[in-house]
Amino acid sequence: MYNQTGNFMQEQDLLKSILADLRRTSREYTTATTEASCPTVRSMFNNLTNDTLRLQGELFNLMQQNNMYSASAKAPRQDLDKQIQSAHQAQQKCQQFVQEKQVQNSPYSQISNVTPRQPNYGNPYYM
Repeated sequence: MYNQTGNFMQEQDLLKSILADLRRTSREYTTATTEASCPTVRSMFNNLTNDTLRLQGELFNLMQQNNMYSASAKAPRQDLDKQIQSAHQAQQKCQQFVQEKQVQNSPYSQISNVTPRQPNYGNPYYM
């Protein structure tokens, strides 16, 4: 379990493990943020996500400066621009959809002469 120098793991391996845990944690916090219905809980998970991403970035930069982690090859700018444009289009469609749904009234609000039915608890056939 321990290496020849008496350490549990080599420093580089330990840092890579921590980096992987930070990436996993940020994904989990992001999921929790998107699923939270309470604004306070959502804000808390959003803050945790941002803090975790900041730590992950700092650790990545430290490891890269010490030649412990090599970044992947750079993506061509054209590919990045294409992905950004696609993301913006998807975001616009989503915003448009939400706005349309907010403007529309409930289907029941358009029915004016219908009185709501009262439950008939005294009726033995009422379910």
